[in-house]
Amino acid sequence: MEIGFIGAGRVGCSLGKYLSESGQQVIGYYDTDKQLAEEAAAFTNSKRFDQMEKLAAQSSLLFLTTPDGVIQRVWEQLCQLPLEGKIICHCSGALPSDALTGMQKKNAYGCSLHPMLPFSTRFSSYEQLKGAFFTIEGEQTAVNAMSELFTILGNTICKISADSKPKYHAAASILSNHVIAVLHTGYQLLEQCGFSKEEAVQATKALVMQNIENVCQSGCVQALTGPIERDDIKTVEKHLHCLPAEDQEMYRMLGLKLVQLAEEKNEDKDYGQMRRLLAKSGENR
Repeated sequence: MEIGFIGAGRVGCSLGKYLSESGQQVIGYYDTDKQLAEEAAAFTNSKRFDQMEKLAAQSSLLFLTTPDGVIQRVWEQLCQLPLEGKIICHCSGALPSDALTGMQKKNAYGCSLHPMLPFSTRFSSYEQLKGAFFTIEGEQTAVNAMSELFTILGNTICKISADSKPKYHAAASILSNHVIAVLHTGYQLLEQCGFSKEEAVQATKALVMQNIENVCQSGCVQALTGPIERDDIKTVEKHLHCLPAEDQEMYRMLGLKLVQLAEEKNEDKDYGQMRRLLAKSGENR
C-alpha cells in the first residue's frame, strides 16, 4: 500500500518511521505546519506535500494523525475528494471510526487504529512500536487489511467495538496519565521529607518498577502488599493524619479500591474496620 499521513506530530512521525523501516511504502506527509511536515518527511525518507489533495490522490492508505479535535474537520475536507477504494484510518483512542461519517457513500473503508503506547517524542517513540499492542475497530475491509499489515510486522491486534471506545480510552488514560499523578504525589511527599526531586525518583525506582513487574507477571491481586492488605489500621491512620486534604482524598479513594483487592486475596480476613476508616476520612473533612 502507498501510505500517506495527514498530521506530522508525534504519532504520525512515529508510525511513519516504524512503517518505513519495516519496508512499507510511506509516500509522505501533509500538515498545515509545513515545517512539521518537512521534518517528518525527512525523518521517514518520504515527501512533504503542500496540498492534501495531492497526498490523497497518491495514497491507498491514509492515516489521520491529527489531534482528536481536528479529525472531523480533516475528514470533511477529504470528503470533497475522490476516495474510492482507499482505506482511511484515524489514530484516536477516544473516537470511534464512525466519526468519519459518510464513508460508504465515498466507497472508501474506514477504521480507527490505536497503539497502547505513550508517544513522548517525535523522533524516538517509534522504537517502542516494535511488538506494540494495537486496538482496532471499523469497517471489515479496513480492519482486515490493517490487522494483516500490523500482524505481519509482529504487532498484536485486538478488535473492539465502537461502543467500547470511551471505556477503552478511559482505561488507557488511567493506566498511563493517572498513574503519573499518583507518582507525582509520592515524589512530592518525599521532597517534603528532604529528598531532592532527583533523589525521590531514583530512591523509589526499584520499588515502582518491581511493583509494575509483579502486576504484569502475577496480576493485581497477587501483587498487592502494604498496610491496607495487612489490615494495619494504625499505620493507615497515621498516613491519613499527615496528608493534606487533597492527597487524603486520593488516598481514601484508592485505598477503598485496594480493600476490594485485599478481600479477594485474603478471603478469611475481615477488612470492615479498614473500609470504615477509609470511608470516614472523607466524611470528616
